[in-house]
Amino acid sequence: PNYFDVVAYTGNGTAGRTVSHNLGVAPEMMWVKRRDAAVSWPVFHTATGSSKRLFINSSNAEDANTTTWNAVDPTASNFTVGNYTGVNASGGTYIAYLFASLDGVSKVGSFTGTGSSQTIDCGFSSGARFVLIKGADVALGWVVFDVERGIVTGNDPFLQLQSTAAENTGNDHIDPHSSGFIVNPSMIVSGSTYIFYAIA
Repeated sequence: PNYFDVVAYTGNGTAGRTVSHNLGVAPEMMWVKRRDAAVSWPVFHTATGSSKRLFINSSNAEDANTTTWNAVDPTASNFTVGNYTGVNASGGTYIAYLFASLDGVSKVGSFTGTGSSQTIDCGFSSGARFVLIKGADVALGWVVFDVERGIVTGNDPFLQLQSTAAENTGNDHIDPHSSGFIVNPSMIVSGSTYIFYAIA
């Protein structure tokens, strides 16, 4: 509760269809995947809003679209989908992953690049063990860092969710910080918006 929930549902093809969940709070990020057809994974994030979407399998920036989330923000009890086949085809089967911020455990958030190193305060006390960063209004893949492979002062190995490539080990994109993490300008464009998900 208040951290993560998984919901399976069947589409009805009608815009405005609501899907109940047990997260206990309004989801701040949602990933939905159609299970019975090859369709992209649309993503909702509070920083982009319910009139835009991203895709897990793409590094593209957000695009304006009201047929995915029906321009309705999720609530503590349900989320709304439009008639886009990636979330609500009649008879289509779906799995939805819902994420929220929980004090001291997880943080769903966003930041704007400044051109300098930035401390991203997640409210943690011992730093982030897992960090996922994606460009919102700029093309940047779903970049994944974790402490098992190294979040250190120096080069940090990373993977990208939308890519089958091996991990990249030649860049110092983030550094550790007790409250969350530090993001470096080597991967951030000044003035652009980025979404992130971090786990303590």
